[in-house]
Amino acid sequence: MLFIRRANERGHFKNDWLESYHTFSFGEYFDQNHMGASVLRVINDDKVIAGAGFPTHPHNDMEIVSYVLDGELSHKDSMGNGSVIRPGDVQRMSAGTGVTHSEFNPSQNKETNFLQIWLLPNEQGIYPSYAQKYFSPEEKSGRLRLLLSPDGREDSIQASTDASMYGTLLDKGQTVQHDLKPEKVAYIHLAKGSAKINGELLNGGDGVSIIDEGSIEFEGVESADILLFDLPKN
Repeated sequence: MLFIRRANERGHFKNDWLESYHTFSFGEYFDQNHMGASVLRVINDDKVIAGAGFPTHPHNDMEIVSYVLDGELSHKDSMGNGSVIRPGDVQRMSAGTGVTHSEFNPSQNKETNFLQIWLLPNEQGIYPSYAQKYFSPEEKSGRLRLLLSPDGREDSIQASTDASMYGTLLDKGQTVQHDLKPEKVAYIHLAKGSAKINGELLNGGDGVSIIDEGSIEFEGVESADILLFDLPKN
């Protein structure tokens, strides 16, 4: 079964420096029918104007992933990490017992567009940690590349969650397939472009929950950047 969440159905927030679309309930946006998918609780599609960003704020007991689509994102945290995240990078911050961080667009003339993703941890009260890794377009082109996993297998980023996150880049006509185990569900987010998921057309910003499907077939329609979350059934 496929349950499609169109981009224009998402929650929306806008102020003078940030425009954000919420796939699931977040902040002042609440929809009891869209509280998350399994341990996946947040996908925010954020656009930050040049020179602006999120001032220092706290988190705890959450696995937080940042995935930049356009521009750059400057990160600083209370663990002493400071980095710039660019397209192709995946950043994971395990908030654990508590961490503060800030995220800013360092450019003075270009907007930053990134996905903020929250995953429930499989253990509470862990020691906070940070990881960042670059995955080249060649690694994701025409194949599903494991980006994040509970055990760090296949040179992915290890995270304290029961979710696995894959990425793929598909040109028109390219196909990939993912087998879904009976005890798993999936959520797919079309970050950019267009693709067919088990025959259903999705465009940038669309998402789809997949339950009780033995396999998932992706077919590129127009330069698609896609994230797949392989999740435990609740």
